[in-house]
Amino acid sequence: MKKKSLLISGLAAMMVLGAGITSSAAAGWAMENGKWVYYDNSGNLVTDDWKRGADDQWRYLDSYGEMAVDRWVDDSYYVDSNGIMVTGKWMQLSYDSSGDTDDEHWYYFTDNGKAAVDAWKKINNKWYHFNTEGAMETGWIDDNMYYAGSDGAALIGWHKLYPPDGEEEDRDPFEDDKLWYYFNSSGKKFVPELSGGAEYGEKRIDGTYYCFNSNGAMQTGWVYMGDSVEEASTIEDYRFYNSSGKAVTGWYSAEPPRALRGYDNDVEWFYFSKSGVPKFGPEKGSASTKDFLRINNKTYLFNERGTPVSGLQKVYVNEEEYTAYFFNEEDCTVESGKMTIEEGDGSRTQFYFASTGKGYTGVQNGYLYYMGKLQVAESGSKYEVISIPGSSGHTNYVVNASGKIVKSTSGVKDSDGVRYTTNSSGVLTKIDNESVEGSAVFREPQEPVWD
Repeated sequence: MKKKSLLISGLAAMMVLGAGITSSAAAGWAMENGKWVYYDNSGNLVTDDWKRGADDQWRYLDSYGEMAVDRWVDDSYYVDSNGIMVTGKWMQLSYDSSGDTDDEHWYYFTDNGKAAVDAWKKINNKWYHFNTEGAMETGWIDDNMYYAGSDGAALIGWHKLYPPDGEEEDRDPFEDDKLWYYFNSSGKKFVPELSGGAEYGEKRIDGTYYCFNSNGAMQTGWVYMGDSVEEASTIEDYRFYNSSGKAVTGWYSAEPPRALRGYDNDVEWFYFSKSGVPKFGPEKGSASTKDFLRINNKTYLFNERGTPVSGLQKVYVNEEEYTAYFFNEEDCTVESGKMTIEEGDGSRTQFYFASTGKGYTGVQNGYLYYMGKLQVAESGSKYEVISIPGSSGHTNYVVNASGKIVKSTSGVKDSDGVRYTTNSSGVLTKIDNESVEGSAVFREPQEPVWD
């Protein structure tokens, strides 16, 4: 039975090859000494050439004229155990294209039978890279701009990987040795285009900003986006990325950037725009109402370090004029109304702020204010004339030691016996019964004591 089956198998192979020829003088395939050979029309044995069988498959005749099996041909093709040229498929081989034994590698043979060599090849919608010997590559490849997984397919999207050799310095010694990288649809790693002395760049992915260094490793925490962190004086060029790499937006509390100084606390509150830019303002004493920021119907003012200010603040309402605003010590929002607050010299003084938070100038509830600060007669004086500046000159008010204005009187005397007469608004009209010119200026009001 065994001999019969071998005979049938041999006959089937002859039929497939289309030979059926036993005479070397006839053209076509022939079986000689258990090997398939091929004769041309002149009866010559064909060597080192490809020939088709009746199945229309290509087979190779080696230098001895014998059909090659299970081997590389011309360093680019491979024939299987039936001698058929491998086409359009993967092969895992334990030797390389030069015929030397080697570890097993995967190779891909194209539709024309030639192995993909030193190139990228898209197979079943995935990209693969093959080295100069045609072996499929894995890991970091092509100048570390691509990463092929264990299956050889180029990674796409986000992946956490060990950095390439030579880029180990990108690792955070306090974090995992692996780093996050982003690969586009073709498998190429994102690396920012940097100019000047910048070391980091951003990319918007699925509506969120992420930061990468010059090697394409994703960053977290505070990152300086300017040319030199040593030159950083404000928080303007800083961004903060959370543990998942996303640029923080809205309110966020964190330790301040190490390179910046002057913070009051180990952890501060910061506010970031939708694109991750931190809100910041001018140095203390030079802010204007244009620097205010409305967040959830509340008003804030930020300093150059990016933290919301609190307490009494000097704020310009135009290029020349300024007044006081008070920001709550707890939530740093603008306050309004009457309150007693601490000035820059440590003294506690009564202030009054309009509904907008602006320090009030003028008479409110019978008391005189300037830039929000209550104006009182100097110590030792019962009454005093204070000249409040305005757009059309000064207005003179008579106030007592409590800051209350004197109005509609026939006259009051101060400690020196000087009599002051006022109208119904508390404006001075006479001194010792002599009319006072409207342009007369007496004591200038006291500004708030700024920090």
